[in-house]
Amino acid sequence: MNAEREHSGRRLRLTSLTVAASSLLALLIGVAFAALLWAINDTNDSVSARRASRTALVESGSMERLLIDLETGQRGYVITEREEFLEPWRAARKALPAEIRSFTDGTTSREQRRTAERITRDVESFLNNYSIPLVEMARRGDPAASSLNEATEGKRRIDDLRDQFHRYMTDERVQLAERTDVAGTNSRQAVLAAALGLAVSTALFAVFTVLQHRAVVRPVRGAAAAAQDLAAGDLSVRVAPSRIAEIEALGTSFNSMAASLQDSRRRIMESTEAVHRRTARDLHDGAQQRLVSLMIGLRLARELVPDTEADTVALLDQSIDSAQTAINELRELASGIYPLVLTVKGLVPAVRDLASRCPVPTVVECADERRVPSTVESNAYFVVAEAVTNAVKHAQATRIDVFVEFGDVLLIRVVDDGIGGVVRAAAGSGMSGLADRVAAFDGKLAIDSPAGGGTTLLIRIPIRA
Repeated sequence: MNAEREHSGRRLRLTSLTVAASSLLALLIGVAFAALLWAINDTNDSVSARRASRTALVESGSMERLLIDLETGQRGYVITEREEFLEPWRAARKALPAEIRSFTDGTTSREQRRTAERITRDVESFLNNYSIPLVEMARRGDPAASSLNEATEGKRRIDDLRDQFHRYMTDERVQLAERTDVAGTNSRQAVLAAALGLAVSTALFAVFTVLQHRAVVRPVRGAAAAAQDLAAGDLSVRVAPSRIAEIEALGTSFNSMAASLQDSRRRIMESTEAVHRRTARDLHDGAQQRLVSLMIGLRLARELVPDTEADTVALLDQSIDSAQTAINELRELASGIYPLVLTVKGLVPAVRDLASRCPVPTVVECADERRVPSTVESNAYFVVAEAVTNAVKHAQATRIDVFVEFGDVLLIRVVDDGIGGVVRAAAGSGMSGLADRVAAFDGKLAIDSPAGGGTTLLIRIPIRA
């Protein structure tokens, strides 16, 4: 009887331990899920705030570009008295009211809104009180339109507005940096909550039966492996579904977190490319237009100088050549940052333009050429550009072939006849950068590079409507 009592006691203790472990497990999982959901919610709030700041920066850049169009158009017309120089001025004047509304509505704080309203008032003052009267004076042939006083007044107004735009964008970037730090902290908290829940769950599941091991521990190990892949940079990894409710919820949360991180990286890349695109446009619309105006002025001066003034004519011709060289170099720089043909004509013409400038003979073939979302186009273009650059620098290739195929998935093959032997795991930062760029858009990168047999890169990027 004592033995039976002892046996019953052991069973009771085992049952109590099991119940206690299960209760503790449920409690810990509940806490972990709550922390995870809280962190994910904060992350989403931070991402929304960052998106608003990026939108405000884009609207500010658009507003500043309209101001530049107004200034360059009026200045070109005053210098040359040619109506075609007023086309960007008229377009900017027409687009200004809508851009003002977008600019002020896109502000992210009361202080920024007050600053934006002050900027818009000054821009409207520049247009109504300076630019329009100046153009009318030039049309009447009033020599005061090109006087030093008018030029000085215009420069003062433009410099003041540029300073205001600079302060506005600096303040917005500070807010964006702060929100980015908050988003990073929240993401780390989400990962920490998930890792903590997985570690505790795995430790408690170790005492369960073989059935529990199969039903619970294996899914947890799979999720842990996914977390390691995620920590290693593979944001496309996902946790498989499970029949256990708690593990299923954990997997869903993990997958949501991984998808959120993947979207965040994609948005960062899109933001970077938007900055490149804006920089290229600013170079084209700003410095390049000024150089064009300078060259026009030099050519007009050249026509006014008689051929008998040989030294003056030679100096003007040399200055015109220097201005043209500077324009060509600026265009090349802007094309390297973000090619204009990519924006205007699309992916395939941009790749063909890249191929025409490649030192290795490069052939581009395309099936069903069409336009796709700009983010996909820009991402695919820079992937092809990096692949071609790698082939030129490292593959010792004599020919490169690029095949582009459009469908539900954008399929790109870059093939060279070089020395091959590229291994993805040891390919270096260039190939790693390609893999990261493709993965950021849910794409896949495959490499076939036998030694001595050339290299084939296969890129698949989903096309979202």
